Amino acid sequence: MTHKPQVKIPATYMRGGTSKGVFFSLTDLPEAAQVPGEARDKILLRTIGSPDPYGQQIDGMGGATSSTSKTVILAKSEQPDHDVDYLFGQVSINKPFVDWSGNCGNLTAAVGAFAIAKGLVGADRIPENGICTVRIWQKNISKTIIAHVPITNGEVQETGDFELDGVTFPAAEVVIEFMDPADGEGSMFPTGNLVDDLEVPGIGTFKATMINAGIPTIFVNASDIDYKGTELQKDLNSDADALARFETMRAYGAVKMGLIKDVAEAADRQHTPKIAFVAPATAYESSSGKQITEGDVDLCVRALSMGKLHHAMMGTASVAIATAAAIPGTLVNEAAGGGDRDAVTFGHPSGTLRVGAAAEEVNGEWTAKKAVMSRSARIIMEGNVHIPGDTF
Repeated sequence: MTHKPQVKIPATYMRGGTSKGVFFSLTDLPEAAQVPGEARDKILLRTIGSPDPYGQQIDGMGGATSSTSKTVILAKSEQPDHDVDYLFGQVSINKPFVDWSGNCGNLTAAVGAFAIAKGLVGADRIPENGICTVRIWQKNISKTIIAHVPITNGEVQETGDFELDGVTFPAAEVVIEFMDPADGEGSMFPTGNLVDDLEVPGIGTFKATMINAGIPTIFVNASDIDYKGTELQKDLNSDADALARFETMRAYGAVKMGLIKDVAEAADRQHTPKIAFVAPATAYESSSGKQITEGDVDLCVRALSMGKLHHAMMGTASVAIATAAAIPGTLVNEAAGGGDRDAVTFGHPSGTLRVGAAAEEVNGEWTAKKAVMSRSARIIMEGNVHIPGDTF
């Protein structure tokens, strides 16, 4: 019996923020995968090692978590006044699909560095020393993101002393600006309300803030679902019943937000919306053993991604948190103590994060101008990924 040999595809394995993913230049992909479709999805699935019924992604580059089951495709931008087009694919671990419905804010931190290294940013825009401003077009949600990438001796500086909770080692700081971060078309609050009653048959009715900013996100109060807001992964991710309840709540929230028409569609849209729960500032011990005091944070937030409690916080959900915190009356703002604010520091399972946001009310509609956060990124490995030739 004959078998097709493996195919080599140039790729770079990068950490961005608290996530890792496999980065590709669009033109390095096989021709059939340079356009959206089945061939592209199959290649990315096989690269990551999905679908894997064992849930480990042993035969691929994935790390068996939502934070490490990610792919990125970059190309010279087709948009005026932008440098690079950024397309993100969240690869399911145990199912054969790639979710293209949203952005990854954490990996955004690595996009600028990759774009510079691969010649996607004009040489005249790269200083010998200083900061290179990379203008990113986020194709999943059709938004502009600005990455401020440090440059030393004409090359991306990856090492430094910036520390990010959820990442073991320090690195160079990359400041990211999410411009007009409302995700998708229509109102930032798709129901028209800052707080809704979310009815979930068989589970209950909960107060919820549902916002499209950074990524569509459903916020509920931790106390309403019998949590404290200080939980770690070990407290939730081994509880199948709890995870199933969260998924059901997420599905009904997605319908109420107009993202899907029926709760059954949520199974094929795992990446968005996110669901998170908030609580007032509370002292706790992070997953690394770091002591977080009540005075360190404005509030505590825990968020689920791809059906599991996230080990830190998704970058796009951080944008949603900061934007909602800036708007008086949301559950996030109330958990943070209420009032006007242009930045918030929240506690997550790995520690704390500060994110700034600017929002304003115009003609009765809230709009987000931008959100700003600091992340770091670095290349872990570059070379070729190998996949069986009969993959696509």
